[in-house]
Amino acid sequence: MNVDRTLHGPSPRSSLTALAGRTYGAIPPTALVLLGIVSVQVGSALAKHLFGAVGSFGTVALRLFFAAAVLMLFWRPSPRMNRRAWTVVLGYGVTLGLMNLCFYLSLARIPLGIAVTVEFLGPLTVALAGSRRWLDAFWALLAAGGVVLLMEQRGELHVSGLLFALAAGTCWGLYILVGAALGRHTTEGSGLALGMAVAALVTVPFGVADGGTALVQPWVLLAGLGVALLSSVIPYSLDLEALRRIPPRVFGILMSLEPAMAALIGLVVLHESLHWSQWIAVLCVVAASAGAARETRPDA
Repeated sequence: MNVDRTLHGPSPRSSLTALAGRTYGAIPPTALVLLGIVSVQVGSALAKHLFGAVGSFGTVALRLFFAAAVLMLFWRPSPRMNRRAWTVVLGYGVTLGLMNLCFYLSLARIPLGIAVTVEFLGPLTVALAGSRRWLDAFWALLAAGGVVLLMEQRGELHVSGLLFALAAGTCWGLYILVGAALGRHTTEGSGLALGMAVAALVTVPFGVADGGTALVQPWVLLAGLGVALLSSVIPYSLDLEALRRIPPRVFGILMSLEPAMAALIGLVVLHESLHWSQWIAVLCVVAASAGAARETRPDA
């Protein structure tokens, strides 16, 4: 086997992985996380521009289809897994698909910054679940205060958009839990690739029904590929590399900046201005998330 490998040289995938590793190694891990956050939110802004052409379901379908295609081509996972592993992969894929469907339905109705802020309550709840410390109760109350501030402007917001964002946040919390199980039952990126393929299978029928023949327009396909790369492939890769070099607690603190970054990207790219109380609400959720991540035990 070693002789055969020597004769044929390194595989294209191993060469590409080595190149990516060297590139990532030259970038500080904190910068990787921040680049991932910016990538996700720019991808969401680009996705919102697609809603008029193919609808929110069509945009989700394009994103997950292309993301699944890229990951499957890169990892080429084997479907030979035990029943337990497949159960986790299916659960991961269904949760991922529902999370994206709910988030894009929310994004079609309310500003990007508010949608991400409300959705962020899901992982924050997971971080605080089971805690008995008074300080964690304070972080929970701070986040709840942020939601109350958002609701003060409910006359300018679609209630359905807020509800879809809450549903997306619930799915995000489940996604974290199922994702942890995925890491235990699969190796490298095989579980992610297969789970993304399942998510694509869940969402593509909705997308076809919503977008119809508009989905196959060349510019729509190109934009869908861009959304997939910006919202899924690039940030997931950056996050995985960052997590190899910094503690999860530090990663969580940096990720708490995501609602604020979403509000800024929404303002700059989509021209979605927020009321001053909504900015305070976003900052409340950011502070609560950062505080909860900072107080997390190293072994958690």
